[in-house]
Amino acid sequence: MALSWALAALSLLPLLDAQSPGCANLTARPITNATLEQISGKWFYMGSAFRDPEFNHSARTIHAAFFYFDVNHTDDTILLREYLTIGNQCVYNSSFLNVQRENGTVSKYEYGKENFGILLLTKDPELFMLGFSLKDEQHKGLSLYTRKPEVTQEQMTVFHEALACMDLHKSEIAYTDEKKDLCGPVEKRHKEERLKEQEADTALG
Repeated sequence: MALSWALAALSLLPLLDAQSPGCANLTARPITNATLEQISGKWFYMGSAFRDPEFNHSARTIHAAFFYFDVNHTDDTILLREYLTIGNQCVYNSSFLNVQRENGTVSKYEYGKENFGILLLTKDPELFMLGFSLKDEQHKGLSLYTRKPEVTQEQMTVFHEALACMDLHKSEIAYTDEKKDLCGPVEKRHKEERLKEQEADTALG
């Protein structure tokens, strides 16, 4: 849910005119190996705004979330490992995303359908956004991700400007709160398990 992949199929439409007021910080460009390196590693889901009431409600069930992108340059896939705090429990999911380099999009098959998100990078390498159905008044949405669990005022300004560009209002944002995170122990256990696996592989090698 943190990346909104569980939503119904989203129609992928062209990015809004980059010359429109408030859109100067948005860039949608082809994905390169450098792009994949930039978005690899750990990220925190900070919030999103969806026009569709059902999607908005789903986003508001997430109290805190972080995830890992493990990129594969060879087959253009990303292993997604996400840790979601929903209610009073941690929910862990792992799946693969497909990368469409020329279109600047990532996608995932969910319930027999391929859902797309437009990768939006800015001048700040510590954040990225995913745009959904940007010109569809009923389904458009935008999500914000940062390297650290606290978002800076400058980063929030970038997000707000992008929302204004899409004619979305600040009041539509569903925020997360890292203080409510319950997935720390699960993440720690997974790290310990992977370390043991690496040690075992080294010993066998």
